[in-house]
Amino acid sequence: MLDMIDRRILTLLQDQGRISNAEIARQVEMAPSAVLERVRRLEERGIVRGYAARLDARSLDRPLLAFVLVRSDERTGDMGTGQALAEIPEVLEVHHVAGQDCYLVKVRVRDSEALGRLLRERFGAIPHVRSTQSTIVLETIKEGWTLPIEPAPERVGRR
Repeated sequence: MLDMIDRRILTLLQDQGRISNAEIARQVEMAPSAVLERVRRLEERGIVRGYAARLDARSLDRPLLAFVLVRSDERTGDMGTGQALAEIPEVLEVHHVAGQDCYLVKVRVRDSEALGRLLRERFGAIPHVRSTQSTIVLETIKEGWTLPIEPAPERVGRR
């Protein structure tokens, strides 16, 4: 269970990934060593899964964002197609989904021609892929990883 201090630390880390341990300690009014131990525990438990810089896709010549629905004929429970999709560098996310299609894939490429090549040459080379349906993003209103962190639930005392 996460207490209020853990939740405050998580909020600070999400908002400012490069925040120093000393600054976190100052904001949560704890010793830096105690904060360091809490952060390590959050990492060990898998609550904090990593740290990364957010890069501007346009600056890296990858302005076209698309979502691709992938239909596969692999056996139920087999995730080989999903694993193969995840290994493609232009693929940012792979989600196994319910419905007629099997995977929802987020990709970033240079332009529509590059998307076409990606679908034909890379997706099409995966043995169980039967079809794809692409949606090209015209404009992104919101994109992020920040999760809402609820206050710690109050514990009801026993009598």
